[in-house]
Amino acid sequence: MFVRNSKRRGKTPKKTPRRLNQSKARDPVEVYSRVRPLESPDVPLCLKITGPSTVQLSPPENSQAFRNGQYKESTHTFKTVFGPDSSQKALFDTIALPLVEDLLLGRNGLIFMYGITSSGKTHTMQGTAQDSGILPRCLDVLFNSLGELQAKKYVFKPDRANGLEVQTEADAMMERQKKELLPIMQKPSGTPRRKDKDDYSRIIRVPDTTKVGGVVEDNVYSVFVSYVEIYNNYIYDLLEELPVTTPTKKMFRLTANENNGPVRGVGNDPNAISLPSKSLREDSNHNMYVANCNEVEVKTADDAFAVFLRGQRQRKVAHTKLNTESSRSHSVFNIRLAQAPLDAVGEEVIQDKGAIILSQLALVDLAGSERTGRTKTSGDRLREAGNINASLMTLRTCIEILRDNQTNGANKIVPYRDSKVTHLFKNYFDGEGKVRMVVCVNPKAADYDETTHVMRFAEVTQEVQVARPTAPKIDNFTPGRRKAHQMYRKMLEQEGTPTSRPSSHPSPPAVITLGPPFPSLQMRDPNEDVIANLVTFLDQREKRRNILNSERERKEAEFRTRLEESELEMEADKKKIQEQQKEIEKYRRRMRSLDSDKQNSSRNHDEACKVMQSELDNKENKLQKEMLEKDKLRLALRGVQQSEKERWEKEMEKRIKAVRMEYENKLWVKSAQLDQLKQIVCGSGRGDVTEGLTMAADEITMDEVEETESAPNPAAPLNRSQSPPPKRTAPPVRIKHRRSRSSSNSTWVDHKPASTLDTETILQPIGLKKRKTVNTPSVKDLKNTDNYMVTHQEEDSRGEVETKIYKADVIPTRGGGRAVQFTDVEQLKTGSPSNSPTATTSGRKRKSDEDREGARSKEDVEARCSYGYESKAGQSQSAVRHTVPSKKYKK
Repeated sequence: MFVRNSKRRGKTPKKTPRRLNQSKARDPVEVYSRVRPLESPDVPLCLKITGPSTVQLSPPENSQAFRNGQYKESTHTFKTVFGPDSSQKALFDTIALPLVEDLLLGRNGLIFMYGITSSGKTHTMQGTAQDSGILPRCLDVLFNSLGELQAKKYVFKPDRANGLEVQTEADAMMERQKKELLPIMQKPSGTPRRKDKDDYSRIIRVPDTTKVGGVVEDNVYSVFVSYVEIYNNYIYDLLEELPVTTPTKKMFRLTANENNGPVRGVGNDPNAISLPSKSLREDSNHNMYVANCNEVEVKTADDAFAVFLRGQRQRKVAHTKLNTESSRSHSVFNIRLAQAPLDAVGEEVIQDKGAIILSQLALVDLAGSERTGRTKTSGDRLREAGNINASLMTLRTCIEILRDNQTNGANKIVPYRDSKVTHLFKNYFDGEGKVRMVVCVNPKAADYDETTHVMRFAEVTQEVQVARPTAPKIDNFTPGRRKAHQMYRKMLEQEGTPTSRPSSHPSPPAVITLGPPFPSLQMRDPNEDVIANLVTFLDQREKRRNILNSERERKEAEFRTRLEESELEMEADKKKIQEQQKEIEKYRRRMRSLDSDKQNSSRNHDEACKVMQSELDNKENKLQKEMLEKDKLRLALRGVQQSEKERWEKEMEKRIKAVRMEYENKLWVKSAQLDQLKQIVCGSGRGDVTEGLTMAADEITMDEVEETESAPNPAAPLNRSQSPPPKRTAPPVRIKHRRSRSSSNSTWVDHKPASTLDTETILQPIGLKKRKTVNTPSVKDLKNTDNYMVTHQEEDSRGEVETKIYKADVIPTRGGGRAVQFTDVEQLKTGSPSNSPTATTSGRKRKSDEDREGARSKEDVEARCSYGYESKAGQSQSAVRHTVPSKKYKK
């Protein structure tokens, strides 16, 4: 059972936040963006790349922002934008390769992937076997650069306190033997486990062959890797060594109680062996680290990648609606590089823990932020999504407070401890290394709302500045120690000098002496010549000394010669270097002058472009205004022209109509006069009168024709077609045979339309002394009268005007109104004597003329004398008028 400690601990007092050193050089956090390629070209987009460092977001109609009234497009700027067609190599060379160089120089670095779920973060970090991502390429470049400079295994040993200890070659060899033999001796005899179906050892990966410089050859290096994940705000070691047999429930509870945290199943199998959670600690240098975390020493990139794949099998992933294998935790793969200098001889590592330089590169794959409404998660997945979003929100809050402290000079406390992610990497934001962020974006229109929040966080992150790290000083020993030691061992091997020591401990050089030691100077035998032996020994020693002196002098001379030659070469090289430096300085000055000229020319060009652009804009505005004014004037003139045209057309139509009517009236009058003259002449029976009237009619007709021809013609006359003769219609009412009331004193209502022509005849209807002429009669007009007449004119078959007068009685009705009943019709005709049926234009008579003469001979004198002459002042000829009254009104 879990045991709860009843004694409550007091709260940790808050620390005053440290003031940032503003005098130290600072660099902003570099933020990059990578756009994921679409699975189908038919998917609608919300993102468009507008430049090498800018993207544009457009809200789709189904997004929440569009429904809230946000229709404007937004532009976001990054350090570099990688499109869907960009390769993993280009991404690595721009983002991660400089951090690998800093790692070899003793500086720290941090790269973390940020974005929504299913945006390509894990693919950018890991890649594929044929196209590796950032993590495998970092390992490849690191080991390619180290080469043969790595130390033997277990020379550097973790001390479980975020530090390393150094051992001698002999101790390291003993530990290697122990580590290699112990697993064989402890191997269980039972049935081995079945291998996992995903055997990562069979993966054939294409390595990156890039190699960077800057590696110190007099140092030895060792690489350590660790792999942890932060799941539900708890830290788990993915490289934890698990026992072969399944532990009991008691072990689970004991483990959970000892580590003060929950346990979870390995990977995605809830029934598998559980991992205990880890805690964060602070080392002596105030750096955060995961306590009791396994760090594996690796010697090749394949070994390191195998360790990563081993931990990857235990990482927590799950299936959601938006991603088949969605990361449910934040993963941190840490690469630590230990380097220490060799001793003065260049043979072994210095046995000093303070001389070890540690640097690390953290590769973080953050879980994607998601909305549960879209992923359709529930249960454990829902709780995981809540913890992921909470940790990302804490990261955003810390970034915003850091920016506020730097820009506004505030002294707010950054809440790093609210989340394990921010607490683990707080040293990087305090100036312990470079920080770079890769924002992965899915351009689908369905992810617009989540992508907008990601873009805003990226903009805030770019405004945070981190102190620039400085490279630590390596050592003060003479450079080239390793190479000198290797050359010395090679020379001994060529000379064949036997060595009893191992190859790692070569024999020291031979000691130069003057021979054996001095002989004994004691005289034991009287016959022994001690002095002679001493003299002989001294002579040999002197000879040997002379030989050594000569050899020394020879070697000194050779050394001096070589030294002089080297000095001469050095002087020559110095001169060459000086000359080259002068040339370089000359080229630098030239480059600076060219750069200044270029800047000036570009500045002038920009200013000229701005001026020309402003002038062009002004001219375009003026041109547009002129065009608008011209269009307005054109429309106004067109309207005036159209109105004037219509007005003149109407005016001309009126004039033409008036002239036409005038001439038609004249022609009708003349033709009527001629008809009357003809009838008079034909009816009289006298040849002289007929001849005179005919001549007069001819003269009148000729004068009128000449007068018509000489008159101005404002418009061309219209061709009139003669209408057929009108048919006589029956009266509108049955005519009663009664006496006419035209001679009464009652007032007549004379209805004459406006188009009625005045025939100017002498004979008019009688008894119409009192009459009221109206164009359109009304009820008021008919109220006080009993008589009504309407005048109607039409053209007969001969083109003459025929006037008909319809007479009627006005009768009151039962309803109080007035009714009109027509009772009589009178005809008035206008004719010319020349057009009379009795007038003949030639000696030949038609049958119709003979009939007319026979009919006229039967008429009385009154009928024949109905013709008369009418003369007006100013007229040269007299007009003939003929009126035919109705039979009813004859007396």
